[in-house]
Amino acid sequence: CYFDLMFDGGSERVSRLKKLLPRPVFVNSVVETTGQLNASFIRINAWPTMLRRKIAEVAFHRASDRATAEKFFSEAKWKLQEVPDIAGMITPRIVSMIINEAYFAVGENVSTRDEVDIAMKLGTNYPFGPFEWLSRIGKDRVIRLLKTLSFSDNRYQIAPILIKETEE
Repeated sequence: CYFDLMFDGGSERVSRLKKLLPRPVFVNSVVETTGQLNASFIRINAWPTMLRRKIAEVAFHRASDRATAEKFFSEAKWKLQEVPDIAGMITPRIVSMIINEAYFAVGENVSTRDEVDIAMKLGTNYPFGPFEWLSRIGKDRVIRLLKTLSFSDNRYQIAPILIKETEE
């Protein structure tokens, strides 16, 4: 099997990876679905910090890919969690939304970034606060996911202060 953890979704990259099929091809594609990629890749949530978890979020185009993925993850002693083949999977959607809401709170002078990070770590037992997570994951990834999700659901509208920061 092949892993592309630096996957960018570009057409040239997709074309090259398609040549490896029918062998299993795992791609770090949190935003694009296998349908959008038009390829039978196995999507994995490999955003920074996400591979440290005891469970891997994986989405399949074909049901037959599940057995292949389960075999690999079992041999690696890593738990697999199948998630829907949708933009954002599960954890990136939640973390991106938490980051976005933290920006709304700071933008409305509800709290400071440090206070929000401390409150989230203590209150939810998350490993990082929203701003710490953003610095590890990268603004570009979070904003790209929020933009994609906001096309179909206005709950994902990006906080004005986050937009402003990316323009600076």
